[in-house]
Amino acid sequence: NCKHPKKQEEAQEQLALVIQTVLDIKEKFKIKHIVNILVGVNSSQIKSYKHDTLPAFGKGADRGDRYWQSLLRQAIINGFLEKDIENYGLLKVTESGHAYLANPTPFKMTIDHDYEAATEAEDAIPTGAMKGGGAADDTLLKMLKDLRKDISKEEGLPPFVIFQDPSLEDMAFRYPITMDELTDITGVGAGKARKYGEPFLELIQQYVEENEIEREQDLVVKTVVKKSSNKVYIIQSIDRKLDLEDIADAKGLSMDELLTEIEHIVSSGTKVNIDYYIDDVVDEDKQDDIYEYFQEEAETDSLEAAMEELGDDNYSEEEVRLMRIKFISEFGH
Repeated sequence: NCKHPKKQEEAQEQLALVIQTVLDIKEKFKIKHIVNILVGVNSSQIKSYKHDTLPAFGKGADRGDRYWQSLLRQAIINGFLEKDIENYGLLKVTESGHAYLANPTPFKMTIDHDYEAATEAEDAIPTGAMKGGGAADDTLLKMLKDLRKDISKEEGLPPFVIFQDPSLEDMAFRYPITMDELTDITGVGAGKARKYGEPFLELIQQYVEENEIEREQDLVVKTVVKKSSNKVYIIQSIDRKLDLEDIADAKGLSMDELLTEIEHIVSSGTKVNIDYYIDDVVDEDKQDDIYEYFQEEAETDSLEAAMEELGDDNYSEEEVRLMRIKFISEFGH
């Protein structure tokens, strides 16, 4: 708007750094992790993957989280990066991104304004309406989280079982108002959309109308949702109680990649039962402790938060991921 005109800044070097960083971490992480690398956050997850040794680590500390979050989202809108919906919203480099890295050209990024000094009346204006898209609408995101909290209390479930944070962030970025649009949101399958989606769609539609927000669907580069060729095979193999190592070998996947596939399957609304495998590889006491953590203590499904709470020395990431799959599959469907 005229009062807060959008400023642009040359970001050729920063965009190339962002794209290279996504490649350096093998395209296996989400926006928050990439931002943490760039600003130099020494979290347990960063250290466990040795990402504190990357050339990019701390290279963007002078600009802060908000700058890099904004640049990453603008890189998505401009088609240099995309969220892989089949894999938990992980960031991938597109063909355009590879081409840009090979031959960087000037890139103007829109700078998010600092509205802290604005009047209270201005602060009440939805941030998405002021920024015109490009980043999650903070006002809507808070409303969606409040709604999720209310539903989780009614259902007696942790909030992340209803919809996970990346799903709410994507809703606050793309403003879905139909069931079809909702199933195109990160981590939302048809089953979960049917079970929990209606009140979220109603809230978003009312919010869009009341704040006269133009849904810039034409600007959002949507990932083409390819049904995972592995999904049916994995589900059928689990039904037949095959060892997960054998399933991974059959599809040429690492165990980490297979668990990511299964996590996507359950977060999208399909139930799987891997008790037969968990009972073989996770001690019963550990099972109880991890399950109790997700049921009674966890406010998020974050692996990093779980490892910090449970203790890296006592539990492996694989054990926690297996139990998280079991918990979400049992309670989220």
